[in-house]
Amino acid sequence: MLEQGLLFTLLLSFLLTVFFSPFFIPFLRRLKFGQSIRDEGPKSHQKKTGTPTMGGLMIILSIVLASVVMASQFQSIDMEIWLLLLVTVGFGLLGFLDDYIKVVKKRNLGLTSKQKFLGQVAIATLVYIVLHQANISTAIHLPGTAWSVDIGWFYFPLIIIMLVGASNAVNLTDGLDGLVAGTSAVAFGAFSIIAFSLDMMTVSLFSVAIVGAVLGFLVFNAHPAKVFMGDTGSLALGGALAMIAILTKMELLLVIIGGVFVIETLSVIIQVISFKSTGKRVFKMSPLHHHYELSGWSEWRVVVTFWIVGILFAVAGVYLEVWMV
Repeated sequence: MLEQGLLFTLLLSFLLTVFFSPFFIPFLRRLKFGQSIRDEGPKSHQKKTGTPTMGGLMIILSIVLASVVMASQFQSIDMEIWLLLLVTVGFGLLGFLDDYIKVVKKRNLGLTSKQKFLGQVAIATLVYIVLHQANISTAIHLPGTAWSVDIGWFYFPLIIIMLVGASNAVNLTDGLDGLVAGTSAVAFGAFSIIAFSLDMMTVSLFSVAIVGAVLGFLVFNAHPAKVFMGDTGSLALGGALAMIAILTKMELLLVIIGGVFVIETLSVIIQVISFKSTGKRVFKMSPLHHHYELSGWSEWRVVVTFWIVGILFAVAGVYLEVWMV
Protein backbone atom coordinates (compact mmCIF):
# COMPACT_ATOMS: atom_id res chain seq x y z
CA MET A 1 0.00 0.00 0.00
CA LEU A 2 2.79 2.41 0.93
CA GLU A 3 4.70 1.49 -2.22
CA GLN A 4 1.60 2.45 -4.21
CA GLY A 5 1.48 5.73 -2.31
CA LEU A 6 5.05 6.53 -3.35
CA LEU A 7 4.29 5.70 -6.98
CA PHE A 8 1.09 7.80 -6.95
CA THR A 9 3.01 10.70 -5.36
CA LEU A 10 5.68 10.52 -8.06
CA LEU A 11 3.09 10.52 -10.83
CA LEU A 12 0.97 13.25 -9.24
CA SER A 13 3.84 15.69 -8.76
CA PHE A 14 5.15 14.95 -12.27
CA LEU A 15 1.75 15.49 -13.89
CA LEU A 16 1.06 18.63 -11.86
CA THR A 17 4.29 20.23 -13.08
CA VAL A 18 3.67 19.16 -16.68
CA PHE A 19 0.10 20.50 -16.44
CA PHE A 20 1.02 23.86 -14.87
CA SER A 21 3.98 24.63 -17.13
CA PRO A 22 2.19 25.34 -20.46
CA PHE A 23 0.07 27.93 -18.64
CA PHE A 24 2.74 29.30 -16.35
CA ILE A 25 5.55 29.80 -18.88
CA PRO A 26 3.54 32.16 -21.18
CA PHE A 27 2.37 33.98 -18.04
CA LEU A 28 5.99 34.60 -17.00
CA ARG A 29 6.78 35.73 -20.53
CA ARG A 30 3.89 38.23 -20.51
CA LEU A 31 5.15 39.62 -17.21
CA LYS A 32 8.59 39.89 -18.86
CA PHE A 33 10.14 37.80 -16.09
CA GLY A 34 13.12 36.95 -18.27
CA GLN A 35 16.58 35.83 -17.21
CA SER A 36 19.48 38.27 -17.40
CA ILE A 37 22.73 36.58 -18.43
CA ARG A 38 25.98 37.83 -16.93
CA ASP A 39 28.35 39.39 -19.45
CA GLU A 40 31.42 37.48 -18.21
CA GLY A 41 29.73 34.11 -18.80
CA PRO A 42 30.17 31.90 -21.88
CA LYS A 43 29.20 33.84 -25.01
CA SER A 44 26.91 31.01 -26.11
CA HIS A 45 24.67 31.78 -23.13
CA GLN A 46 23.80 35.29 -24.35
CA LYS A 47 21.08 33.85 -26.58
CA LYS A 48 19.32 32.66 -23.40
CA THR A 49 18.66 36.23 -22.32
CA GLY A 50 14.94 36.76 -21.82
CA THR A 51 14.10 33.09 -21.23
CA PRO A 52 11.40 33.02 -18.52
CA THR A 53 12.75 32.41 -15.04
CA MET A 54 11.16 31.74 -11.61
CA GLY A 55 10.00 28.37 -12.92
CA GLY A 56 10.83 27.10 -9.44
CA LEU A 57 7.38 28.30 -8.45
CA MET A 58 5.90 25.44 -10.48
CA ILE A 59 8.19 22.96 -8.78
CA ILE A 60 7.34 24.18 -5.29
CA LEU A 61 3.61 24.26 -5.99
CA SER A 62 3.66 20.69 -7.28
CA ILE A 63 5.73 19.50 -4.31
CA VAL A 64 3.39 21.10 -1.78
CA LEU A 65 0.20 19.83 -3.42
CA ALA A 66 1.44 16.30 -4.08
CA SER A 67 3.09 15.77 -0.68
CA VAL A 68 0.20 17.17 1.38
CA VAL A 69 -2.50 15.34 -0.60
CA MET A 70 -0.70 12.01 -0.65
CA ALA A 71 0.54 12.23 2.94
CA SER A 72 -3.02 12.77 4.12
CA GLN A 73 -4.08 9.69 2.15
CA PHE A 74 -1.28 7.25 2.92
CA GLN A 75 0.45 8.67 5.98
CA SER A 76 -0.35 11.58 8.25
CA ILE A 77 0.41 15.29 8.19
CA ASP A 78 3.12 15.20 10.85
CA MET A 79 5.95 17.45 12.02
CA GLU A 80 8.32 16.08 9.40
CA ILE A 81 6.09 17.24 6.56
CA TRP A 82 5.68 20.68 8.11
CA LEU A 83 9.45 21.04 8.58
CA LEU A 84 10.12 19.98 5.01
CA LEU A 85 7.51 22.41 3.73
CA LEU A 86 8.90 25.18 5.96
CA VAL A 87 12.38 24.79 4.49
CA THR A 88 11.28 24.26 0.90
CA VAL A 89 8.82 27.16 0.83
CA GLY A 90 11.00 29.38 3.02
CA PHE A 91 14.10 29.04 0.86
CA GLY A 92 11.89 29.23 -2.20
CA LEU A 93 10.48 32.59 -1.09
CA LEU A 94 13.99 33.86 -0.43
CA GLY A 95 14.98 32.78 -3.93
CA PHE A 96 11.83 34.36 -5.38
CA LEU A 97 12.75 37.69 -3.79
CA ASP A 98 16.23 37.40 -5.29
CA ASP A 99 14.81 36.54 -8.74
CA TYR A 100 12.22 39.32 -8.58
CA ILE A 101 14.85 41.96 -7.86
CA LYS A 102 16.92 40.68 -10.80
CA VAL A 103 13.92 40.85 -13.12
CA VAL A 104 12.80 44.29 -12.00
CA LYS A 105 16.30 45.80 -12.22
CA LYS A 106 17.13 43.86 -15.42
CA ARG A 107 20.49 42.65 -14.13
CA ASN A 108 22.02 39.38 -12.95
CA LEU A 109 22.34 40.52 -9.33
CA GLY A 110 19.44 40.31 -6.90
CA LEU A 111 19.81 40.24 -3.13
CA THR A 112 23.26 41.03 -1.82
CA SER A 113 25.23 38.05 -0.53
CA LYS A 114 24.81 39.37 3.01
CA GLN A 115 21.03 39.73 2.67
CA LYS A 116 20.70 36.23 1.23
CA PHE A 117 22.93 34.74 3.92
CA LEU A 118 20.98 36.38 6.74
CA GLY A 119 17.73 35.05 5.27
CA GLN A 120 19.15 31.55 5.02
CA VAL A 121 20.48 31.64 8.58
CA ALA A 122 17.11 32.90 9.88
CA ILE A 123 15.28 29.96 8.31
CA ALA A 124 17.94 27.50 9.53
CA THR A 125 17.71 28.89 13.06
CA LEU A 126 13.93 28.47 13.06
CA VAL A 127 14.40 24.86 11.94
CA TYR A 128 16.83 24.21 14.78
CA ILE A 129 14.44 25.69 17.34
CA VAL A 130 11.68 23.34 16.16
CA LEU A 131 14.03 20.34 16.18
CA HIS A 132 15.37 21.26 19.62
CA GLN A 133 11.85 21.46 21.00
CA ALA A 134 11.19 18.02 19.54
CA ASN A 135 14.32 16.69 21.32
CA ILE A 136 16.04 15.54 18.15
CA SER A 137 19.21 13.56 18.68
CA THR A 138 22.45 15.52 18.31
CA ALA A 139 24.31 12.39 17.18
CA ILE A 140 25.46 12.10 13.58
CA HIS A 141 25.65 8.79 11.78
CA LEU A 142 28.90 7.59 10.21
CA PRO A 143 28.08 6.39 6.66
CA GLY A 144 28.55 2.70 6.00
CA THR A 145 28.70 1.79 9.69
CA ALA A 146 26.34 1.25 12.62
CA TRP A 147 28.17 3.94 14.60
CA SER A 148 27.05 7.43 15.57
CA VAL A 149 28.89 10.29 17.26
CA ASP A 150 27.12 12.74 19.56
CA ILE A 151 28.40 16.24 18.79
CA GLY A 152 26.23 17.99 21.39
CA TRP A 153 25.97 21.76 21.08
CA PHE A 154 27.82 21.75 17.73
CA TYR A 155 24.73 20.26 16.13
CA PHE A 156 23.21 23.77 15.98
CA PRO A 157 25.93 25.28 13.74
CA LEU A 158 25.99 22.02 11.75
CA ILE A 159 22.32 22.48 10.83
CA ILE A 160 23.00 26.04 9.72
CA ILE A 161 26.04 24.97 7.70
CA MET A 162 24.06 22.20 6.02
CA LEU A 163 21.00 24.27 5.11
CA VAL A 164 22.95 27.33 3.99
CA GLY A 165 25.67 25.30 2.29
CA ALA A 166 23.35 22.92 0.42
CA SER A 167 21.06 25.69 -0.81
CA ASN A 168 24.02 27.69 -2.11
CA ALA A 169 25.65 24.59 -3.63
CA VAL A 170 22.56 23.69 -5.66
CA ASN A 171 22.21 27.35 -6.61
CA LEU A 172 25.79 27.42 -7.96
CA THR A 173 25.14 24.25 -9.97
CA ASP A 174 22.13 25.82 -11.70
CA GLY A 175 23.94 27.17 -14.73
CA LEU A 176 23.06 24.88 -17.65
CA ASP A 177 19.77 23.66 -19.11
CA GLY A 178 18.55 20.66 -17.15
CA LEU A 179 21.65 20.35 -14.97
CA VAL A 180 20.06 20.90 -11.56
CA ALA A 181 16.75 19.27 -12.49
CA GLY A 182 18.53 16.03 -13.43
CA THR A 183 21.12 15.91 -10.65
CA SER A 184 18.59 16.83 -7.95
CA ALA A 185 16.15 14.17 -9.18
CA VAL A 186 18.91 11.59 -8.71
CA ALA A 187 19.88 12.89 -5.25
CA PHE A 188 16.30 13.02 -3.95
CA GLY A 189 15.65 9.60 -5.45
CA ALA A 190 18.57 8.20 -3.45
CA PHE A 191 17.31 9.76 -0.22
CA SER A 192 13.79 8.45 -0.89
CA ILE A 193 15.22 4.91 -1.00
CA ILE A 194 17.19 5.45 2.20
CA ALA A 195 14.19 6.98 4.01
CA PHE A 196 12.04 4.05 2.87
CA SER A 197 14.61 1.58 4.22
CA LEU A 198 14.46 3.40 7.57
CA ASP A 199 10.62 3.23 7.61
CA MET A 200 10.47 7.03 7.42
CA MET A 201 7.59 7.00 4.98
CA THR A 202 6.71 10.68 5.27
CA VAL A 203 10.24 11.71 4.33
CA SER A 204 10.36 9.12 1.54
CA LEU A 205 7.04 10.38 0.19
CA PHE A 206 8.22 14.00 0.24
CA SER A 207 11.46 13.03 -1.52
CA VAL A 208 9.51 11.22 -4.22
CA ALA A 209 7.24 14.26 -4.65
CA ILE A 210 10.34 16.33 -5.40
CA VAL A 211 11.64 13.75 -7.87
CA GLY A 212 8.36 13.86 -9.78
CA ALA A 213 8.23 17.66 -9.74
CA VAL A 214 11.77 18.18 -11.06
CA LEU A 215 11.35 15.49 -13.72
CA GLY A 216 8.17 17.23 -14.85
CA PHE A 217 10.09 20.51 -14.91
CA LEU A 218 12.88 18.85 -16.90
CA VAL A 219 10.41 18.33 -19.76
CA PHE A 220 10.53 22.10 -20.28
CA ASN A 221 14.00 22.81 -18.87
CA ALA A 222 16.03 20.35 -20.98
CA HIS A 223 18.21 21.96 -23.66
CA PRO A 224 17.11 24.25 -25.18
CA ALA A 225 15.30 25.38 -22.05
CA LYS A 226 11.91 27.03 -22.35
CA VAL A 227 12.07 28.11 -18.70
CA PHE A 228 14.64 28.38 -15.89
CA MET A 229 13.92 27.48 -12.26
CA GLY A 230 15.89 30.49 -11.00
CA ASP A 231 16.98 30.93 -7.40
CA THR A 232 13.35 30.26 -6.51
CA GLY A 233 13.83 26.64 -7.41
CA SER A 234 17.51 26.02 -6.71
CA LEU A 235 17.50 27.47 -3.18
CA ALA A 236 14.33 25.54 -2.35
CA LEU A 237 15.76 22.26 -3.66
CA GLY A 238 19.06 22.72 -1.85
CA GLY A 239 17.33 23.49 1.44
CA ALA A 240 14.99 20.52 1.06
CA LEU A 241 17.90 18.18 0.31
CA ALA A 242 19.71 19.23 3.49
CA MET A 243 16.51 18.98 5.56
CA ILE A 244 15.92 15.41 4.38
CA ALA A 245 19.49 14.50 5.33
CA ILE A 246 18.94 16.00 8.78
CA LEU A 247 15.64 14.19 9.39
CA THR A 248 17.03 10.83 8.27
CA LYS A 249 20.17 11.44 10.40
CA MET A 250 22.30 11.06 7.28
CA GLU A 251 24.05 14.41 7.64
CA LEU A 252 27.45 13.17 6.43
CA LEU A 253 25.94 11.12 3.63
CA LEU A 254 24.72 14.37 2.07
CA VAL A 255 28.31 15.04 0.99
CA ILE A 256 28.34 11.77 -0.98
CA ILE A 257 24.85 11.79 -2.49
CA GLY A 258 25.18 15.50 -3.24
CA GLY A 259 28.68 14.97 -4.61
CA VAL A 260 28.07 16.94 -7.81
CA PHE A 261 26.93 19.97 -5.80
CA VAL A 262 29.97 19.64 -3.52
CA ILE A 263 32.38 19.50 -6.47
CA GLU A 264 30.75 22.53 -8.11
CA THR A 265 31.07 24.51 -4.88
CA LEU A 266 34.68 23.45 -4.34
CA SER A 267 35.54 24.59 -7.86
CA VAL A 268 34.32 28.09 -7.00
CA ILE A 269 36.21 28.14 -3.69
CA ILE A 270 39.42 26.90 -5.33
CA GLN A 271 39.10 29.45 -8.13
CA VAL A 272 38.61 32.35 -5.73
CA ILE A 273 41.46 31.32 -3.41
CA SER A 274 43.85 30.76 -6.32
CA PHE A 275 43.04 34.05 -8.03
CA LYS A 276 43.28 36.11 -4.85
CA SER A 277 46.51 34.50 -3.68
CA THR A 278 48.38 34.03 -6.97
CA GLY A 279 46.44 36.01 -9.55
CA LYS A 280 45.99 32.84 -11.59
CA ARG A 281 42.86 30.80 -12.32
CA VAL A 282 42.78 27.03 -11.89
CA PHE A 283 39.74 26.67 -14.15
CA LYS A 284 38.84 28.57 -17.31
CA MET A 285 35.69 29.59 -15.46
CA SER A 286 33.84 28.46 -12.36
CA PRO A 287 31.58 26.75 -11.39
CA LEU A 288 33.12 23.67 -12.97
CA HIS A 289 30.42 23.11 -15.61
CA HIS A 290 31.49 26.37 -17.31
CA HIS A 291 35.11 25.16 -17.42
CA TYR A 292 34.08 22.20 -19.56
CA GLU A 293 31.93 24.42 -21.78
CA LEU A 294 34.89 26.70 -22.44
CA SER A 295 37.02 23.61 -23.08
CA GLY A 296 34.86 22.84 -26.11
CA TRP A 297 32.23 20.51 -24.67
CA SER A 298 28.66 21.03 -25.84
CA GLU A 299 26.19 22.07 -23.17
CA TRP A 300 24.29 18.81 -23.52
CA ARG A 301 27.49 16.76 -23.12
CA VAL A 302 28.37 18.59 -19.90
CA VAL A 303 24.88 18.09 -18.48
CA VAL A 304 24.67 14.38 -19.29
CA THR A 305 28.17 13.79 -17.91
CA PHE A 306 27.26 15.51 -14.65
CA TRP A 307 24.03 13.47 -14.49
CA ILE A 308 26.07 10.27 -14.79
CA VAL A 309 28.48 11.41 -12.08
CA GLY A 310 25.47 12.26 -9.89
CA ILE A 311 24.06 8.77 -10.44
CA LEU A 312 27.38 7.21 -9.40
CA PHE A 313 27.44 9.27 -6.21
CA ALA A 314 23.81 8.36 -5.48
CA VAL A 315 24.45 4.64 -6.01
CA ALA A 316 27.45 4.85 -3.69
CA GLY A 317 25.36 6.53 -1.00
CA VAL A 318 22.51 4.03 -1.24
CA TYR A 319 24.98 1.14 -1.25
CA LEU A 320 26.61 2.39 1.96
CA GLU A 321 23.34 2.75 3.85
CA VAL A 322 20.94 0.19 2.39
CA TRP A 323 23.01 -2.77 1.23
CA MET A 324 26.24 -2.44 3.22
CA VAL A 325 24.94 -1.70 6.73
